[in-house]
Amino acid sequence: MKPHKKLNSWIKSFEFVKEIYLATRQFPSEEKFGITSQIRRASVSVPVNIAEGAARKGTKEFIHFLHISLGSLSELDTLILLSKELDFFNEKECEQLIEKLDVIGKLIYGLIKNLETRL
Repeated sequence: MKPHKKLNSWIKSFEFVKEIYLATRQFPSEEKFGITSQIRRASVSVPVNIAEGAARKGTKEFIHFLHISLGSLSELDTLILLSKELDFFNEKECEQLIEKLDVIGKLIYGLIKNLETRL
């Protein structure tokens, strides 16, 4: 098994991508190449960067990729809030997605802190 598949941050973020894809199906068709595409790409970036970092040889490189994942989480936070303001998500959907983002962020921060103790 690949090392990233054992990480809770990867597991949760991978599940989140599937949820984002399902949730954005309801977005207006004219947003296909706009916010729909951007929110999907940002969500995919999180587990992809965790996986890529976990495959690297050095701990510093892994931490670097985890920070990229955190950047994507911040991007997602903004895109989800914007989607709510544009009435693509209702208040409850927005809150649920943001809560999941927060959990994923905490998992990634915890992993970073754990890896930093190895440096």
